[in-house]
Amino acid sequence: MADFPLPPDSTSVASSSPSLFAVENFRVSYPGHSAWAVDGVSLSLQPGERLGLVGESGCGKSTLGRAAMRLLPPTTRIEGQATFAGRSILEFSPAELRHFRGEAVSLVFQDPMTRLDPLMTIGDHCVETLLAHQPELSKKAAKERAIATLASVQIPASRWHQYPHEFSGGMRQRVAIALALVLDPKLIVADEPTTSLDVTVSAQILEQLTELCAARNMGLILISHDLALVGEYCDRIAVMYQGRLVEVGPTQSVFYNPQADYTRSLLQSAHQLQSAGAQNSATSFSNEAPPILSLRNLTKHYTLEQGLLGRLLRQDPPEPIKAVDGISLDLYPGEILGLVGESGCGKSTLSRTLLRIVEPTAGEITFQGIDFTRLSRKDLQARRRDVQMIFQDPNACLNPMMTLGRGIADPLLIHKLATPAEAEKQVVAMLERVGLTPVDDYYHRYPGDISGGQQQRVAIARALITHPKLVICDEPVSMLDASVQAQVLELMLDLKDELDLTYLFITHDLWVAKYLCDRIAVMSDGKIVETGPTEQIFRAPAHPYTKTLLQAAPLLAKA
Repeated sequence: MADFPLPPDSTSVASSSPSLFAVENFRVSYPGHSAWAVDGVSLSLQPGERLGLVGESGCGKSTLGRAAMRLLPPTTRIEGQATFAGRSILEFSPAELRHFRGEAVSLVFQDPMTRLDPLMTIGDHCVETLLAHQPELSKKAAKERAIATLASVQIPASRWHQYPHEFSGGMRQRVAIALALVLDPKLIVADEPTTSLDVTVSAQILEQLTELCAARNMGLILISHDLALVGEYCDRIAVMYQGRLVEVGPTQSVFYNPQADYTRSLLQSAHQLQSAGAQNSATSFSNEAPPILSLRNLTKHYTLEQGLLGRLLRQDPPEPIKAVDGISLDLYPGEILGLVGESGCGKSTLSRTLLRIVEPTAGEITFQGIDFTRLSRKDLQARRRDVQMIFQDPNACLNPMMTLGRGIADPLLIHKLATPAEAEKQVVAMLERVGLTPVDDYYHRYPGDISGGQQQRVAIARALITHPKLVICDEPVSMLDASVQAQVLELMLDLKDELDLTYLFITHDLWVAKYLCDRIAVMSDGKIVETGPTEQIFRAPAHPYTKTLLQAAPLLAKA
């Protein structure tokens, strides 16, 4: 790319060569805020180097990643230097920025829906991206390159004409990663790129990214809360806390000889999650009691429409997508049942089907002795106060136009469980319980004013405010760093005891499942392939797919 001359390719990083990307004494303050979101950070990245940027949600790591592409609001206050290949990013003209974004630096967002247009097919996304930057390409050549890139992240060509809403959260993330790779950039800023992906697909994608770094001399900034993941794929690690860089160094040095207290606390929390077994053994459940939830041959199939050409040629209609395929499962009072499996296997569809957010194709759903499939809409809404859900994406249940306090109180008001004054008192208490303190700082704020991890805490508070009997947790801690994960999981265990809750815990993080769950059900291609006590699943998995999942799970080595 002529506008952005890069340092010469080299298999070794020479100290005299200009950095691919660098910030020096860099500060960022968002409009309307006096505090620095990024405060005096100095950091550099060489061509071909992989840097892991870790820290708790709200620490400024995503802000730093967006600063690399000049994606901050126009009135953001910025001080210091930010350079790419020796040129100041802050001085790029609008025309230079247009080429810079995508061709030189590409960003994989934490939330893939911020990158995907719901009115465009996946194929249109790819072709539009390519032709916008390389108009000399023919549509045929653009499609061929796009299909190859999608295939590299496990998206088959058969899904070319589908829309983002027809993909699972994990598969949408794969599409976002493909869009970042399709222009062959020199630097990828990956902001939690595998948050919604299972361990097998995470490993495939990160192995691909690291291979590309080596083959193309491409830099990678991997922003993540997953220390084991960062440790496995990054050369260096930078640790941020409250906007500041508290430690940076080679991966092995940071892991085995951490200098900062905050780094040591992160590592301790990560080790605690991976080394512990199920934590609620003191409050064990009994499967001698009738199950609180019982599924029998539950099925959800999606029928694909046949295209015009297929109808004209009188071809057989396409096979339906068997998202949930004849599942039978029991969940007992006081139990935490983990549901694990790769993205797209049907976990989230199962959770939405048993709540009748989407209608089942067949089967029975019995909750506390009542068949959910036979309830009218009015009766179903009344029963849903006893079954709440924490979604994978907190934005799915947080109204951007409502303050956090009003959003959490909403279920109480909908089900007429409290007056507005009583609801406010309960919301204040719940905000304190989920660690959003001081409460006055959060009650009147909006979802867009807080970090992704803080949004997830609000989603947990909203789900628990009605004191339900069953909580369906769809990746509730996937956006949180190790220390906050441990805190939130402990909180969920405490609330389980206080409120007499039962959890169906959906996760792709096997270590979180091991830490929290009594039993684990492993799901693959719409079916449950193995169920058993957590200890048995980890010690002696029976199904080949379960063994594959366990082998792919990144393990944080102990010093």
